[in-house]
Formats: sequence, C-alpha cells, structure tokens
Amino acid sequence: MKDIYRNPMLYYILVPCVAALWPLLVWIVYLPAAKHSFEEEKKLYNEAQLKIAVILGLDSTRLELSDPNQADDKFDYATTVSGVARRCNIPATDYTVSSKPVRASGGKKSQSAKVVLKQVNITSFAQFLSNIQLRWASLQCDTVTLTKKKGLPDMWKVDLDFKYYY
Repeated sequence: MKDIYRNPMLYYILVPCVAALWPLLVWIVYLPAAKHSFEEEKKLYNEAQLKIAVILGLDSTRLELSDPNQADDKFDYATTVSGVARRCNIPATDYTVSSKPVRASGGKKSQSAKVVLKQVNITSFAQFLSNIQLRWASLQCDTVTLTKKKGLPDMWKVDLDFKYYY
C-alpha cells in the first residue's frame, strides 16, 4: 500500500483528474448557487427600496443633513407623543401626557414627563416606545409600569416616565 504513494503514475493521473473536476464543480455547484444568491439579494434589495419609500413618505426630514451649528428641532412632549401615537394607531383619547418644566442641574438641562397609555395592546405599546426613542435619541424612558386590564385578553394600561436631555 505504501508503494502506491511513491508511484509517480498516481500523481500523473490524479492531478489532471482533480484539475478537470474543478471547472465541472464550479459549473454544476457554485455557479447555480451564486445565481440563486444573487436573485435573493435582488429580491431583498427591492423590498428594502419599498420600505425606504414608505419611511421617507412618513418622515421626509430624515434625508436632510444636520448642521452642527444649528440647534435640533424643538422638543415638545405633547407634539412628539401625539405624532408617534398617531403613527402607532393609538387614539388621542387613549393617552395622556403631563410634562414638567425644563430643569437645569449640573450644567445640563432636562425635562421630565409622565405618559399614560390608557388602553393599548402590547404590540402597539412596543411600537410606540420603539418609535419615540428611535426618533429622539436624547429621550430616555426611566420607568415602565404595565397593568393588565381585567376582562380583556390583550389590553394594558401603561405608565411611562420619560426624561429628555437638552
């Protein structure tokens, strides 16, 4: 058996066979896989383009470059919460907002607020919290209290304490 490895005829036959199989392997296996992968990526790209168009339709100001010398949009709890609640299909009668005045401590200005979502399902609440914190990076949610509504399968009363840092 050891003599077969020392025989140069094995290498004269084996190396050309392997070299001939490589293009065949590329043609049969790798090329179709690459075509399939390309089609999947093209499909995902088209889906992403549609989602980008929807996002830009909702908030077209995302494309504007921010000037570092210019102050950000004026933050107001009432308009922010009402805009996000509207996008999350939460009626105006199902939430309340009570904000405190701007307070300066340690050289930083902040403003606290309490938002109560009176009757929402867990999906709407998660979407609301995600959207409001995505849009306003300086807004932090300090506490969240979920209270289940009795007699309703997926209805919750949610108490949120926010703090916005200027």
